Amino acid sequence: MNLIRGFVSVLGSKIGVIFLGVIITPLLVRFLGSSLYGDYAFLLSVLSVTMILVNAGIFDGTRKFIAEDRGYSEWVEQVFGFYLRVAFVLATLAAAIYAAFSWYGFTERVLGSGFEVYFYLLGLLVVARQANSVVRGGLMGLGLESKSEPLLVLRKFLFGISTLALLYLGYDIVGVLVGHIFATLTVMTLGYVIFFRYVDIRSVFTPIHEGFPKRELLSFNSLSVVLILLTASLYHVDVLLLRLIAGDQATGYYRAALVIAEFLWFVPNTLQTVLLHSSSELWADEKTERISTLTSRTTRYNLSLTLLLTIGIASLAVEFVPLYFGSEFQPTVLPLLLLLPGAVGFALARPIFAVGQGKGSLRPLIAATGAASILNLVLNLLLIPKYGMAGAAVATSIGYGVMIFFHIWAARSVGFNPISDLRLPRIAVTAVITAAIIFPTATAIGSSIGSLLIVPPLGFIVYSALSIKLGVVPPEEILPLVSQLPEPLEGYIRTGIKAIQ
Repeated sequence: MNLIRGFVSVLGSKIGVIFLGVIITPLLVRFLGSSLYGDYAFLLSVLSVTMILVNAGIFDGTRKFIAEDRGYSEWVEQVFGFYLRVAFVLATLAAAIYAAFSWYGFTERVLGSGFEVYFYLLGLLVVARQANSVVRGGLMGLGLESKSEPLLVLRKFLFGISTLALLYLGYDIVGVLVGHIFATLTVMTLGYVIFFRYVDIRSVFTPIHEGFPKRELLSFNSLSVVLILLTASLYHVDVLLLRLIAGDQATGYYRAALVIAEFLWFVPNTLQTVLLHSSSELWADEKTERISTLTSRTTRYNLSLTLLLTIGIASLAVEFVPLYFGSEFQPTVLPLLLLLPGAVGFALARPIFAVGQGKGSLRPLIAATGAASILNLVLNLLLIPKYGMAGAAVATSIGYGVMIFFHIWAARSVGFNPISDLRLPRIAVTAVITAAIIFPTATAIGSSIGSLLIVPPLGFIVYSALSIKLGVVPPEEILPLVSQLPEPLEGYIRTGIKAIQ
């Protein structure tokens, strides 16, 4: 039940962040326009890659090793204090490098006017995000997802309010970056206040005890950096190359497609977040059979939900994109449709490799992710110069898609089977029948707003009913999750399940 409570906490916060993002993103796009939005997308990719190197697996390491609680004297405080020191040094170094790039004019010569200011602000944001990452990992390692994850919603809210106000005052990308810094610093402060209610602050800042396994922690981190960097390359290489080859406007259109395609990942990201430290406990107790059962069931749920979202997005793409981002973004539709098939594969892979990461067996995961990353890079280099953002979408979709096949192999190498109870034929029948109903319905409705109001709930009802009826997700598996919901909603869902049966 701890896993279920953690999942519900993380999922609830993800939904909150997505809801706020749905409101904030179109306003952000309209304030910036396609060209500045392309530059902002480029900066986000630079920041994300930098954070992988700077964070150095600290977020994953903090929650993994704190969750293990080995009975070592002041184990939690020592792990947190160790990672906090390492994190501070790395973040400060990165901020200094960014400042040097701007001070000596490198950013302006390579990227254009204005980027020198952006990189100063990125340096501050790196430090703030690093500090926030450490405390979030600490709270999750203690099993306090109910405390850590709502802070993500607050951060998104504060970002939206401050950024939109600054954009209204005419501060363009500078205003967006300042909004990020303000929101992150505020949430970071609250996170440390909460964390030190559960952990002795003095013990965190005492010297590391003799015998503390620094080498083991650093070994996990060094391999985690490689794994995370390879994973992130799959969704940043295309943006970086497209900005350098095709320009800012194409990058803006393409980034908009990625924003929508990444809606498929909010549940997989939740599962990935929860499963790393949860499976770490199971691996430590040598409950291998339990891990295979848990992962296989998770993969089945993940595939089922991801296909539902994919059908919905594909059927409404033509109506939704110009309505959401503005008519200027009509070219976004094609790369979005090309990205969706691969995004399904990536969605399935994410929770699977989190379980392998929880064991600490990272070499098979690195091999699987590295193969997909190399394929992705080569295809982007080949296709972007000739086909622009459509080429980037095809290349990235293939790179995403092969992840699931490579990580099934990696999982079996680590020692668990993530597809032993997949029920693929039943899922396929459910998806095909739903698509056969949804696509004609979306086409028949003449109004874009009408399609957006009718198609999603219709698709959800049809797909859910078929999933339960065909045994994709039987009632005995749903009810433990339903019991975690508020009482009125729980009653409605139980009634619906009985009616379907």
